[in-house]
Amino acid sequence: MKAEDFAAWLLAISGMSEGQRREAVAALEKASVVGGAAAASAKTGGKNSRQKDALGTTGVDRVAAQGCPHCAGREVVGWGRSHGLLRFRCKSCGRTFNALTKTPMAHLRKKEKWLDHARAMIEGKSLAKTAALCGVHPTTAFRWRHRFLRAPASDKPRGLRGIVEADETFVLESFKGRRSDLPRKSRKRGGTARHPGLHQDNIPILVARDRNGATFDAILPQVDGASVSLALAGIVTPGNHLIGDGGKAIATFARRAGIPFHVVPAPGKPTPSAPHLHINNVNAYHGRLKQWLNRFNGVATKNLPNYLGWRRALEAWGDKLEPPSWIKGAIGNGPYQQISL
Repeated sequence: MKAEDFAAWLLAISGMSEGQRREAVAALEKASVVGGAAAASAKTGGKNSRQKDALGTTGVDRVAAQGCPHCAGREVVGWGRSHGLLRFRCKSCGRTFNALTKTPMAHLRKKEKWLDHARAMIEGKSLAKTAALCGVHPTTAFRWRHRFLRAPASDKPRGLRGIVEADETFVLESFKGRRSDLPRKSRKRGGTARHPGLHQDNIPILVARDRNGATFDAILPQVDGASVSLALAGIVTPGNHLIGDGGKAIATFARRAGIPFHVVPAPGKPTPSAPHLHINNVNAYHGRLKQWLNRFNGVATKNLPNYLGWRRALEAWGDKLEPPSWIKGAIGNGPYQQISL
């Protein structure tokens, strides 16, 4: 039995009657140990089996965690297979579904290529190299990239704990991919900012990060207290201690929300008298984000939320990041578990 089939069988146990459970236990007791020939066959065919269903147990994990996508019912049983995917039936609403139903990955084809595409995204490969690795057209690779990123773009922590560092950084506005009606002359390979910091050509990104590594980010329409309040409301609360470099927008938010706010002098390093008060973590995140974005030679501003979610997911998964984990996040079961589909 495949691992994903076994996981689905375990999920269905909750829907069995007492008589069915006794019958299942009796059948297991009578089952013989799989012979060496079967084991050898599994070794030779294991890779093909994994490629046949890129979701593997990930789909079962998502269904177990979030229940029915139609009614959120928790009583779910296995309901066979269709198009290479396990199907399930909800005992509450009676509707059937698979792990991709009502996710950004629904109806996306060539599932046998998904693990390769996920690996390319983890490694940050260009679209050309990704397309060559997956054996698809670069246009398809681009479309897949943003389907894979739609859920991670929304996967953010519901709240931050303890000491929270917050600061803004700026990314150059880009109309990459736009062929006409540009408000300015086009740039070559991303270009460079004419003015650092707050300027009409720069897009402000607010990053708030706690000492556990949980990261929240938001693109601000303006750098003012109202925009920061709208972004951080409920994320940073009076139970936190907020640290910043004295910027008026963040300070205004903290004052209005009644959040203890500590100002550290530029460039945000700790002082001997208060070594725990600094914004080194958020500044380091800014540096990693910008260095990572450089490989794309400019990111279209309209797609910037997807790329922020991409970087946030890379950091959140950490050492546990593998292609199956990336697919898990793409179907709405990311590291922060906050997707509501």
